[in-house]
Order: sequence, then C-alpha cells, then structure tokens
Amino acid sequence: QVQLVESGGGLVQAGGSLRLSCAASGSIFSINAMGWHRQAPGKQRELVAAITRGGTPNYADSVQGRFTISRDNAKNTLYLQMNSLKPEDTAVYYCNARISTWYSGTIDDYWGQGTQVTVSS
Repeated sequence: QVQLVESGGGLVQAGGSLRLSCAASGSIFSINAMGWHRQAPGKQRELVAAITRGGTPNYADSVQGRFTISRDNAKNTLYLQMNSLKPEDTAVYYCNARISTWYSGTIDDYWGQGTQVTVSS
C-alpha cells in the first residue's frame, strides 16, 4: 500500500506565499517523476509543476517565475513553494507520483487527497 500525505494548504492574501509538502510512504521500491496538479470549482484538473527523479523541473506558463517545485529523495517528499500568489491560484492542489512497489514490476500513478489553497484579493 502506497500513501501520499499532503500538508501546507490554507488561506493567504494576494501577494503572499505558501509552501506545500507531500510525503510518500508504504511499500515503495522507487519513485520516478512527481508533480502538483490543481482543480478549481467547475474547471478541469491541470498540471501546475512536475519534476523528474533527477531534479529537472517544468512549470505551467501561469505559474512560471512564481512557483518552485523541489524534492528530497531521501525523505520521499515533494515540495511546492508558491510566491506572489494571485486569486486565480485558488484551487484544490493534488500531489502526484509515479511509483513502483517492491512487490510489483509495474510503475503506477498515485495521488494525494488534495489540499485547499485559497487566495483572497
């Protein structure tokens, strides 16, 4: 069983900062790419940022220059530093990871439960 546990969401004013964390645990053999997605009410879930196992990041155009994704492989933890937040960043943020377990030879997609980020104007 693999679990992704998120933390760091909350309420912040426009222009403020927030840092999200996602800790993976369970029967993990290896973790490949990880990422953050978000979903606002009435909208489809979208990719915010992703990072390879080696630490190479990529970002959606809407957050480029404001958000920073990082990971600590020794702790199986993913981070998202969000600066200069805007009201349009308001959404539920989901952690995602591609993981292989010790008992399976396949790489599967896992998701966290989501954490609410609300940015007021």
